[in-house]
Amino acid sequence: MMGRPKTKSLARTKATSHRMSAKTSAKSSASAPSRRRISFSLSAPHARDVKLAGDFTGWEDAALAMKRQGNGSWKASVAVPPGQHEYRFIVDGQWADDPKCDTRKPNPFGGENCLRVVR
Repeated sequence: MMGRPKTKSLARTKATSHRMSAKTSAKSSASAPSRRRISFSLSAPHARDVKLAGDFTGWEDAALAMKRQGNGSWKASVAVPPGQHEYRFIVDGQWADDPKCDTRKPNPFGGENCLRVVR
């Protein structure tokens, strides 16, 4: 007989937890800004490894590996919220600018980050 009350209690706990989780999810998705998928590319035919690092990846801590294309360019896409986003490439372990980016912002290391505006 001791097993039944525990089962009912466990079932109630699971149901309550599920309802609370659903409410939290609804609040999170309602308040979170919509994300937009943006693409990045870099021509680096002799590179062995290219990564995309930015404020949306935690910079080099979680840089995204880019995929080599047949023509020697590298591509990656990422979903980001609207706003201004700073980024750079890491080519074979060295920081590199995006030559296609006209807008730059000084960084604390004496260089510049590339800037992409997402609407």
